[in-house]
Amino acid sequence: MRSLLTRAAATILLSASGFLVSSSLVNASPYDVQVTPEKLTSEPIYSPFVNRAYPDQVLFGDSHFHTNLSFDAGLIGTKLTVHEGYKFARGEKVISNTGQPVQLIRPLDFLVVTDHAEFIGLAPMIQKSDPNLLSDPWGRSIYDLFNSGQEGRMQAFAEIIEIGTVTMVNPFSSDEAATSIWQDFVEIADTYNEPGRFTAMTGYEWTSTPKGDNLHRVVILADGADKTSQTLPFSTFESQDPEDLWKYLALYEEKTGGRTMAIPHNGNLSNGLMFQPKTFEGEAITREYAESRIRWEPLFEMTQIKGDEEAHPFLSADDEFADFENWDVSNLSGTAPKEDWMLQYEYARPVLKLGLKLGQELGVNPFKFGLIGASDTHTALSTTREENYFGKYQQTEPSPKRHNSEVIPADDPALRIMTSQEQAGSLMAVWARENTRRDIFDSMQRKEVYATTGTRIRVRVFGGWDFTDDEVSRPDFAEQGYKRGVPMGGDLRMTADGKSPTFMIRALRDPDGANLDRIQIIKGWMDGQGETQERIYDVAVSGDREIGADGRAKEPVGSTVDLETATYTNTVGSAILAGHWQDPDFDPAQSAFYYVRVLEIPTPRWTTYDAAFFKIERPDNVPETVQDRAYTSPIWYTP
Repeated sequence: MRSLLTRAAATILLSASGFLVSSSLVNASPYDVQVTPEKLTSEPIYSPFVNRAYPDQVLFGDSHFHTNLSFDAGLIGTKLTVHEGYKFARGEKVISNTGQPVQLIRPLDFLVVTDHAEFIGLAPMIQKSDPNLLSDPWGRSIYDLFNSGQEGRMQAFAEIIEIGTVTMVNPFSSDEAATSIWQDFVEIADTYNEPGRFTAMTGYEWTSTPKGDNLHRVVILADGADKTSQTLPFSTFESQDPEDLWKYLALYEEKTGGRTMAIPHNGNLSNGLMFQPKTFEGEAITREYAESRIRWEPLFEMTQIKGDEEAHPFLSADDEFADFENWDVSNLSGTAPKEDWMLQYEYARPVLKLGLKLGQELGVNPFKFGLIGASDTHTALSTTREENYFGKYQQTEPSPKRHNSEVIPADDPALRIMTSQEQAGSLMAVWARENTRRDIFDSMQRKEVYATTGTRIRVRVFGGWDFTDDEVSRPDFAEQGYKRGVPMGGDLRMTADGKSPTFMIRALRDPDGANLDRIQIIKGWMDGQGETQERIYDVAVSGDREIGADGRAKEPVGSTVDLETATYTNTVGSAILAGHWQDPDFDPAQSAFYYVRVLEIPTPRWTTYDAAFFKIERPDNVPETVQDRAYTSPIWYTP
């Protein structure tokens, strides 16, 4: 805090022409009083906001985002660059990869560009006949194939896919090409980073896919080019083992003094591999493994274009909202079918429950993660609203025929995923003091973040031991929450008086979106027999509906959707919901977690918007409406 000088000797001289400031205001005086931080805290201060240190704004952004630098984007039609990606996120109108004008309804607050580490920049290097590429033997070979016609391009792309998923050996003879691309990449992020207005962060995707099973991680770097330029991205050419990635992240921090983390995504396409309590080599995990995993992976990207991964109806049969945008037929490559036992190691809720059990066994919970969403767009366009969805790839941008293209091709038709099954994308919301790299990364590390399925619902939750009903409507709701409790991502500590935890929750609809249906708390816990359990409680519901003795409101909110015109009205639901809830079944001897789910009223799905716009039939393999939602990071209780 800057020192403030109160100049006692200052005088204001009055003249006929107005007020003149005496020169004693400019010159220091022996009688000046220096107001130090210590003095500010020891003396009463009239302004109540001087010492406020808690996060007071929510920021929305995308932390999983690809441009033409990614081989599976640039080589199949994505033309938009990192520059266009940042400009679009900042609210500018751009022309899409298929020549269509597109713009966000409101700018994002931050963006992390995370192109694949493997073959980064290959497409633009081929297009520009980059000397670094042409001087490399393999680079020259792949360049010649791409420029030899359609058959050569197909052969080249097949070779790249095989290298990236089967042989896993870096074909380049040196790092010169990747180094050149990476240097430009990190400097571009600094160019678009405007603290206080828009945060541009550097990242990349580590693309481990053993036997077609997804183990991908997004890597986030909190730093500027002075640090991020000192190393190259860690790719699966170095290792497919997540533990080796964590070691590399530790080396980055040691070398640069910077900060970094990895974020796993798409457990639903891992066929049970992502969160099994085993190492990459199949060994039982240890306390050391658990410590490393939660140190480097404090978050889970649990909703994005390739499906929502909160819960699955097979595992949560009593949850009528669990069957939401699930991709549950195969692994990432479409080569192996899904089996029921795999689901418990793929979805956030069962994995959070597994974490409670592992925490007791190992002394450390490796799955004590916060929840975020992202797009995983490969078009350089983060379009997560249902009525503005521009697809995952260039060929799935808006058109009358895009529903019928394959996103995951497979020899077995039952394992194929079609474009119509894509979710419109998701966002991360961050509670922070300032829109800066430092504050956003701090919030991510302490897990004061939440996921939305593309909407910008504003939600806040605090857990404590003595919150009361009337405090939810206090003007100093947040201040009391931080003083006497913990926010999302926090830990409740056991008290000696045997109280049950209490929670205060507020939710505000997206100002450009749909009203809210309800606020729910999802509790997971480990019972006295060492088995994990779950239960859903409705905390606040819109309209005149009632919450029963079982903690649930059975009556649906209703729907105003007109399927033919793809429109809806906010004549049902509420713009604001708030609630106070106390756990009626709390046992202080049992570890538990609590997270909040906020549901919107039904709105047209993006496929329904397409049908109305292009005057085509609505696809019959997906729902016609959705209830978009937000999921907060949990609050944990550990005895």
